Amino acid sequence: MRFPDIGLSVPRVLLPRGDVPLEEWAVIACDQHTSNPGYWEEAARLVGSRPSTLHLVFPEAFLEAPGRAGRIRGIHERMESYLRDGILQPLEPGFVLVDRSTPHAASRKGLMAALDLERYSFAPDASTLIRTTEGTDPGRLPPRVEVRRGAVLEVPHILVLIDDPEATVIEPLFDETLPLLYDTELMLGGGRVRGWHVTAEEAIRRAADALTRLASPETLARRYGLEDGAPALYAMGDGNHSFATARQVWDGIRDRAGGLDAAAGHPSRHALVELVNLHDPGLRFEPIHRVLFGVDGELAIEMEVFFREQGSQPQIDSFDAPAAWRRAREDLGARGLHHLPFVTGREDGAPRWGIVVVHEPRHDLEAVSLDAFLSDLGSRRDLRLDYIHGEEEVTELGSRPGNAGLLSRALDKHALFRTVLRDGPLPRKSFSLGEAEEKRYYMECRRLVP
Repeated sequence: MRFPDIGLSVPRVLLPRGDVPLEEWAVIACDQHTSNPGYWEEAARLVGSRPSTLHLVFPEAFLEAPGRAGRIRGIHERMESYLRDGILQPLEPGFVLVDRSTPHAASRKGLMAALDLERYSFAPDASTLIRTTEGTDPGRLPPRVEVRRGAVLEVPHILVLIDDPEATVIEPLFDETLPLLYDTELMLGGGRVRGWHVTAEEAIRRAADALTRLASPETLARRYGLEDGAPALYAMGDGNHSFATARQVWDGIRDRAGGLDAAAGHPSRHALVELVNLHDPGLRFEPIHRVLFGVDGELAIEMEVFFREQGSQPQIDSFDAPAAWRRAREDLGARGLHHLPFVTGREDGAPRWGIVVVHEPRHDLEAVSLDAFLSDLGSRRDLRLDYIHGEEEVTELGSRPGNAGLLSRALDKHALFRTVLRDGPLPRKSFSLGEAEEKRYYMECRRLVP
């Protein structure tokens, strides 16, 4: 069952058979804890050799480790064996209605559906039905493409946002009487997740009709002040690079088949995602922080020089202790001043806590200012950059000698659609849907081959 006008398809998902413990089956998104391989080692200890999505994904913490090709072959072989041995069982076509609780939110509702990759592009100026919200780094796609190309299954962690302030798409489905598919605790502090199967054609059509209304020209004009232009219905939340990978692999399949008409029915044309309402009270936008490795010299001075050259008036404030640093950040935020907090480790003493206050900033968003500085620094220095969720982890890493942690502020989630539709994608890693432990855990699978 497909709704091409809104790029929607009703998927046939696969779930593990009844004797597979779901707390060991479900693991967190592979792009989490990239600087903390210990998390993944503990997950591997908990899972052992038992069936688990851990064996179907490639944690990015190990992408640069030796033996990548062999590990990818093992992933593909395990997918085939889970199908062959009946570990994964296909359900009848339908949505999966999801309710997730975490240590930070009692409930976050979602709907598993498949989206048409032909209605998406990660080009910065694309005006597709499915919009990218952050810049996509093509250099990050090749290892993901290696995993997806040749895979018989997809195991998604992608969250896609819809702007539905009146709660017309997902929330009404919770009033239906639906069969429960799963209800399980999630490992390593991930909370709990429940899922129900939505198969009734009437319920599916009501959800699709509500999505159609959200994409209407009248809605776009009223909500965003856009009188013309291509409709926009979906915005990437989490998993932007995974969705871009799916598009790139699909392009190859379509082109090898001789074009869209020849490959229109191929299952790889669609990608399985969880739709989440931007207005869900359980959906929180959190900042994504940066850690620089291999720093020498005074980072704050480099920041001051960079912003001065941009025509701004930067000011460096230094603090002797983290408590005073945090109080100053709160005060600057309350006053609406453009500021970039940092912590740097030093060989000869305690870490340095500081804030660069940028008066007359060139950019409205601090995330854009920080990205501009790091792009300039990366063009001149051989540094390694990682993206970290959670202030505690970034300050701990940034306090080590030779490292620097740079903290970001959360984006107002209600400004996301308007900002992206008017100004285009934000810089990479401008926001996060919750903390690391709130990311989607792999649960459902879907076939990628006919």
